[in-house]
Amino acid sequence: MAYPAEKLSEQDVQDSFHSYLKSSLTQAKIERLIEPEVLASAEADLMITGPALCLYFAALRSTTNPPSVPLPRESRSKPPRELSEDNCPPTFLSFFRVWAATVHKIQGLEPNLQHDLARIICGLAPLTDPPIPILSGIAADLRAVAIEISQRRSFQDRYASDLQAALDAGEASSSLKVKASFVPPPLYDGPGPSSPTKKSLASSSSLDSSKLYSTNFPALDFIRETLYAAVADVLERMPSIRRLLKWDPPRAYFSSVAFAILDVATSAVTPEGTIVGILGRELTLAECPRELKPFMMELVAIGRTARQITEEDDLQMAQCLQNGEEAPEPRLDRVRKMLEGGVGYDRTQADDDSERRRSVEGRAVVFTNRINALGLGILQIKTFRERQAEVFNILGGVGS
Repeated sequence: MAYPAEKLSEQDVQDSFHSYLKSSLTQAKIERLIEPEVLASAEADLMITGPALCLYFAALRSTTNPPSVPLPRESRSKPPRELSEDNCPPTFLSFFRVWAATVHKIQGLEPNLQHDLARIICGLAPLTDPPIPILSGIAADLRAVAIEISQRRSFQDRYASDLQAALDAGEASSSLKVKASFVPPPLYDGPGPSSPTKKSLASSSSLDSSKLYSTNFPALDFIRETLYAAVADVLERMPSIRRLLKWDPPRAYFSSVAFAILDVATSAVTPEGTIVGILGRELTLAECPRELKPFMMELVAIGRTARQITEEDDLQMAQCLQNGEEAPEPRLDRVRKMLEGGVGYDRTQADDDSERRRSVEGRAVVFTNRINALGLGILQIKTFRERQAEVFNILGGVGS
């Protein structure tokens, strides 16, 4: 006799995910997809790679149609359980649907291509030459869901112990213990009775002009304050994110930072790669300290890619109009929707048409991932972390 599916709790899903994440990171270490030094460093991209690998292994583990994930047994006395679309908590449903759409693609790959997919997820070059385009699209979807997971506070609070478990696995005979260095970002509690107002955000999002024009003004502070000024602009023009602050502050914070990155990359970066920031000050790559250069180079690259995407979309639209065809949704519009609503924004219900509209390479998803990955990387930089809690409290005041 079949019984109606009972919804799993969010805690059930989180506990199962972290159990599988530990084993996935351990397996990746054994297969040398991730080196122990990378696990210990807890580099920002590992916050994406780890959960994405977990989703990849879960796809290989799925044996049902429609796809589901067998959950770890709590005890032998309890029956086995599976996470499916029918019992998935609403909070994770859009993520689950994105993952489920990749399962048949992953299981249909030859073993060597499955291994190539795992390498791409980890940022390694595939062994197959030439590379198979569909692998990039699958990896982009898995990494996009991983980004959504990594932005959740419940994940951040347990991530260090997951890394440590993978580091400790198989190291019992070694007297040298390596410790994971990940520290969760400041806790965001949302607006409180003493939260600053929108006016205070505007005044605090820029530095004293005397410091800006000082030759000793640090480049990192300049980019930090330019970015946070852009966050204020995002909240000013996007009431949907201000509303999001009321019920999901961390999600609103990450979305506003991602939009700020896109804004700065497209409007404040010159063709020569110079950033024109607050109060009109310019910053060149040569002026950046060594540790900041990769961040600035990626910011400049995002701006150039955005302009290229716009030009390609405009050309495609002109061709469609000339041929009397309906123009597809511009890719940057899809990118903005994903930055705000996550990769599953258009998966709130099954939609084969939306799946057919997606390019094989998932270029919009790949570009969205780059922006979000840069946002996660920014939050690992010490000077950003120092101002992060303060700025987020201000954002909470704006949303109240």
